[in-house]
Amino acid sequence: MATVECRDIRKVYGALEVMRDFNLKVDDHEFVVFLGPSGCGKSTMLRMIAGLEEITGGDLLIGGERMNDRDPGDRGIAMVFQNYALYPHMSVRENITFGLERSGVPKAEIDRRLAPVVDALGLGIYLSRKPAELSGGQQQRVAIARAMIKTPEVFLFDEPLSNLDAKLRGSLRVEIARLHRSLKTTSIYVTHDQLEAMTLADRIVLMKDGKIEQMGTPEEIYQRPATLFAAGFIGTPNMNFLPMEASDGMLSSETIRIPANRPIQPGQVTVGVRPGAFRLISQPGAFKGRVERNEFHGETRLVTIRNGSHEINVALPASTLVNEGEVVDLDVSVEDLHLFEPETGQRIVL
Repeated sequence: MATVECRDIRKVYGALEVMRDFNLKVDDHEFVVFLGPSGCGKSTMLRMIAGLEEITGGDLLIGGERMNDRDPGDRGIAMVFQNYALYPHMSVRENITFGLERSGVPKAEIDRRLAPVVDALGLGIYLSRKPAELSGGQQQRVAIARAMIKTPEVFLFDEPLSNLDAKLRGSLRVEIARLHRSLKTTSIYVTHDQLEAMTLADRIVLMKDGKIEQMGTPEEIYQRPATLFAAGFIGTPNMNFLPMEASDGMLSSETIRIPANRPIQPGQVTVGVRPGAFRLISQPGAFKGRVERNEFHGETRLVTIRNGSHEINVALPASTLVNEGEVVDLDVSVEDLHLFEPETGQRIVL
């Protein structure tokens, strides 16, 4: 049973505390993604799980056993790094099997393990090549194969696709998801790319400043962000944030009025609206705005609307015809609003 449990994990470098009160349980066969901006602590946490960084405080358990003082090789994990970390003088086959050979695994057993791994990742025709003869995507597949062949209980991925172009990232993301389903291992994946997190994760752990900001399924975090940070980090294009006043059943600013249709404590609120929630209408709605920018994105148009001091991004169907400088009427349903406390950034539950 390959559960991973972090209990009150802390990490300190000198006087600098970079991780604190980190509590998480990853279930057997679960795919968890650590997501967050650079410097939030996600790679540090992964390296502590791997045994590449010492744990300052708290307990790390894998399969129910405390691992704080165990060597990396004794933790039942395999790690795929961002920079491939292949031996340039070795062939693809030698790179994949080196760890097993060094551990004294018999050649027959190595050959037995090698065949399904090579087939799964489509590396059969490259076994005799050196890393320099491979593309970036092929090299990363070799790195994944090297991890797979160890048959670990836990896979750790440290931003494995960040050095690849967009097309290769998409194809390898699909392969990683397929491998996880077929191998049925526990996986922890680090990325700053929300698309990778949303498409791969059973559960996202969104991190900020060394702490967990929010945990949940991709749908939960997208549909009900717990904080302003979560709301702003998840979703492309970014959510709009509007400072407004709640009173008399209305949410209003100088130029925008939206019926609340439900009781809201009077006072200042920050209203979050995703660009796709706005509707372009032919009669007066919540507000008017002047089109400042019109970007064609294929299936959609991202239109920037100026409303007083507000600059609002609106996602419209590509077939919608609007011109820069045109004044348009927009509306939004109260069900599509996300309300936050301006001072604490916490979600207001209605």
